Amino acid sequence: MYWFSLTLFILCIVFPLYHIIGAYFGRAKKPKYITKIATSEKGMSILIPCYNEESILQTTIHGMSSLQYNNYEIIFINDGSTDQTMDVLIDLLSLEIKTDHLDIIEELSYRPIKGIYKSSKFPHVLVIDKVNGGKADSLNAGIAYASKEIVITLDADSILEKQALSIINNAFIDSNVIAVGGNVHVLQGRKLENGKFVPSLSNMKQIVRFQILEYLRGFYILKASLAKSNALSIISGAFGAFDRKVLLEIGGYRDTIGEDIDITLRIQQYILKHKGLKVLFIPESICYTEVPESWQDLYKQRIRWQKAFMDCLVKYAGVFFRTVFTNRVSFFFILDSFLTGIMASFFTVYNMIVIIFIFLDIPLKGYILFLGFSLIVNLFYVVASLMIAHDYGHRYAKKDYFYIVITVILEFLVYRFITLFIILIGSLAYFVKKDGWNKVARTGRDYTIEKASNSSV
Repeated sequence: MYWFSLTLFILCIVFPLYHIIGAYFGRAKKPKYITKIATSEKGMSILIPCYNEESILQTTIHGMSSLQYNNYEIIFINDGSTDQTMDVLIDLLSLEIKTDHLDIIEELSYRPIKGIYKSSKFPHVLVIDKVNGGKADSLNAGIAYASKEIVITLDADSILEKQALSIINNAFIDSNVIAVGGNVHVLQGRKLENGKFVPSLSNMKQIVRFQILEYLRGFYILKASLAKSNALSIISGAFGAFDRKVLLEIGGYRDTIGEDIDITLRIQQYILKHKGLKVLFIPESICYTEVPESWQDLYKQRIRWQKAFMDCLVKYAGVFFRTVFTNRVSFFFILDSFLTGIMASFFTVYNMIVIIFIFLDIPLKGYILFLGFSLIVNLFYVVASLMIAHDYGHRYAKKDYFYIVITVILEFLVYRFITLFIILIGSLAYFVKKDGWNKVARTGRDYTIEKASNSSV
């Protein structure tokens, strides 16, 4: 037990430092998709699954109006919503029933389609109205009806930065690139100034600030480091880009609670059989997404995330453990995500219980040392993520640093332990009831997205 605890302690220090160093020094070298600009636009089909999204759709549609790209289509997939989602789409898009023939990919599995609609207001916008089947099912329907070579997956509350698609297009100049993960920022952490989203931490709930720092660390450090090591195991469902042919070859999305992590792992397995292909993370290509503003919604979201991780851990356990020292995805998934994420959480809670309630004779100094190192590494993580984000143009005003300091302190004293217990509960809950989406409520807030002058979605 002692040696296992010591091993976890070392890994909990080594892996975060590895990611910080990898991401920090990796940012200095400009990638090819920045230095080599595409001379033509690849076709992109933007898939937006919708289930009870009536309150956010106006923001979503207005957000599309500012895209500086031409060769794309938008496909909204209404997944049997029980609210007014379809009525809102009909009203905002001026939908008309589509009667002409469409080439459909029969191999993909999805629930029956009730109707196909085309916008008379925006000619390149399509709406699929289908029987409820879940997010993966909706994405399969979208892939089947998509007419472009690149498939972009977005959440209904995601808003793309103006240059997001152009940067993605540059990445796909390399024919070996088959999947790209975009950068995701918290929508509530921005304010609109002169037509541009500017980072701001004022006038928001503390729970949102916690998540803003999480997203900065998660994308600018963890995902950047894993991608640099060719070990990216999850392209966020909020913003990902895929070669449509590859999605068809692997059979589309599977019915699982974590469709984004599952599809990424399957693409990584596809790469093992097709040497030279790549999965990239592109921090310059940004979308904005809403995060939960209540503890109840945050709990539901994180339980779902943890169940999704456990689902893939169980499904791919044989492959992971067989190749843990020969495949980078397996190595980081098992040693980093599983051991330092889940197992370390169990041991931390166990030691806390022993110290507080049982008073057994355990090395208290060692536990304090662990907490001290954790605090130092966490501070490094925050500082490094802010520095890297600053280099990419994500810059806070001086007054926001007061909120950052308060958030870091509260995160270490409170939020860290909340997320710790959520990891434990979610890991155990998977074996009790692994399904269930636990949809998070939208705020319904008007983010005053400005329309482009040409009013084209």
